[in-house]
Amino acid sequence: MQAASRESYAVAAERLEAYAQAAPPPAVAATGDDLLAFAALLRRELRLRRALSDPARGGEDRAALLTNLLGGKLGDDAVGLLGTLVSGRWSVPSELLDGAERLGVEALLASADRAGDLSEVEDELFRFGQVVTGDPALASLLGDTSASAAQRAELAATLLKGKVKPVTLRLVEVALDGFGGRSFAGALTRLVELTADRRDRQVAYVTVAAPLSDEEERRLGAKLGELYGRVVTVKQTVDPAVLGGMSVQVGSDLYDGTVLRRLTDTRNALAKR
Repeated sequence: MQAASRESYAVAAERLEAYAQAAPPPAVAATGDDLLAFAALLRRELRLRRALSDPARGGEDRAALLTNLLGGKLGDDAVGLLGTLVSGRWSVPSELLDGAERLGVEALLASADRAGDLSEVEDELFRFGQVVTGDPALASLLGDTSASAAQRAELAATLLKGKVKPVTLRLVEVALDGFGGRSFAGALTRLVELTADRRDRQVAYVTVAAPLSDEEERRLGAKLGELYGRVVTVKQTVDPAVLGGMSVQVGSDLYDGTVLRRLTDTRNALAKR
């Protein structure tokens, strides 16, 4: 987001946090669903996105338009939050959509946080991503955008219902709907990171040929925590193809010390001679 949009989102996010601290978790989750329903509406209706982010209209006018449109159709808490959102300044209409979608996700995460489930939700999202990555047929089905998100969500629900927290299942549905314009895999990864961020943690994706022991994982997390000045959660992927060593990705930083990488570098260097 550009600066003006970030500021507008921050105001709405602050109001969401105040609301989430006082409301029961189920109510916050329901508000998150309402916010995401509004984001879906914005995705379908370009003219509405433009009208609600039009800098030529005052913020109060845009908030009134939203209330007239959604009053009685969404919960009062969601309408109030969205009124705050649309009354801000948005650099481009697409960033209003991004803001509404992110606000809905943050509401779902806030509900899990209040319920004491946030750590489990983070782990469940990551583990499901691992399951999908390890099953090419399943990855193809869930990533097939020629099928509707609803159809793919039904498949995910069949696999996950009763096995994960309700918020986890809802976030998987958000990922299937292309959160932030991403692929399913990319959206799921981003949701894991947002969940960790809410716990004031950074995620390190570690690829190894054989699983790290609990002590090795703890030591790696501690070293990365010293480097980044923040608690780091280590998420392991076991891939025998890397042969040995490890690859560590934290945000945009990649440290690839795998045997496969060293062999590839050596092969490339020899080919240039």
